[in-house]
Amino acid sequence: MSLRTIFMGSPEFAVTALAALIEAAYDIICVYSQPPRPAGRGQKEKLSAVHAFAGSSGLMVRTPTSLKETQTQADFLALEADVAVVAAYGLILPPAVLTAPRLGCLNIHASLLPRWRGAAPIQRAIMAGDAETGVTIMAMDAGLDTGDILACERLPIGPETTATDLHDALAALGGRMIVEALANPEPGQPQAAEGVTYAAKLSRKEGRIDWTLSADQIQRRVRALNPWPGLWFDHGGKRIKVLAAGIGQGSGQAGEVLPGGLNIACGSGSLDITKVQVAGRSAMAAADFLRGHALIAGTILS
Repeated sequence: MSLRTIFMGSPEFAVTALAALIEAAYDIICVYSQPPRPAGRGQKEKLSAVHAFAGSSGLMVRTPTSLKETQTQADFLALEADVAVVAAYGLILPPAVLTAPRLGCLNIHASLLPRWRGAAPIQRAIMAGDAETGVTIMAMDAGLDTGDILACERLPIGPETTATDLHDALAALGGRMIVEALANPEPGQPQAAEGVTYAAKLSRKEGRIDWTLSADQIQRRVRALNPWPGLWFDHGGKRIKVLAAGIGQGSGQAGEVLPGGLNIACGSGSLDITKVQVAGRSAMAAADFLRGHALIAGTILS
């Protein structure tokens, strides 16, 4: 396509959209992504997923730590872009950047705006027990995900849907939708004033299981918070990550190990844990875990 396009994104979610634009032959004149950061045991600098993909595709990549500097903004303006496509970029776009492309900046957001504005819409939708979510293509303004809606499509969230499942489905949907939105531009519609919620950024402390929550709430957190930060409890001096769980039977004191498998009482109901990972080891079925770790009925987990 003849549109001179800047792409701005960082994680794997954004790679799908960039690949879709390349497949549709859009003229990607530059890619902006988060700078390389230390990762892994050796703390070697690692490129973002978008940076790595763009580099392998022969695209020019820029990785400023901020877009507030005058020179950075001048460099962006000098690209003379028609449009910028933004997907989970991770930096705030100041007014000088938002208004630089001729057609503005379009954002691929993984929720049905105005519900779940903010950093973690996929996880928050699952944690809240939402029956559906989707992708919104939005014309960006200076607010936090407050711009006009250009396109919106829905996806169901089932009782077993995980954050990984939803991430992949929404990424594919977003890739298709942004190509269609650029090819067939429609006037934007203001977001509804009602139903606004905010998807706060995930934190490590959310990974510790609070057994006083209901079994439904904890099970949703298992599905929403893997792979990061993961949901876990401590026992015998070891951190045990819960990778999969269903709703169990029986009740008891919150955190109490109930008879039959790895069934833990919650604030209401119980959680039937089916897959775990002990720190430093591979994932395993709960039955295999119990053969090597004594968790007798009546034990209270903190």
